[in-house]
Amino acid sequence: MSGANIEYEVLNEFVVVSEKHLNHICREAQAWYNNERGHSARENLPPSWCEQPPEEVQTIKLKDVACSTRLGGLLKHYWRRAA
Repeated sequence: MSGANIEYEVLNEFVVVSEKHLNHICREAQAWYNNERGHSARENLPPSWCEQPPEEVQTIKLKDVACSTRLGGLLKHYWRRAA
């Protein structure tokens, strides 16, 4: 994750109180950026997902969508639950 991205997307939302706190924020942001955030070059799939995108679905119901959060809800990751 580049310095500019982490500054604007994450660090502007926190008052960092110690080096340990800063390291925690950076680790969480980096994990989200590299493993969970959708990338436009990969059809909005995270880079850590398989090489083939999931099969196309016409309708997704709200109960089929799950969400995980990092850093108190600042960073979110949504995915479709298994059928």
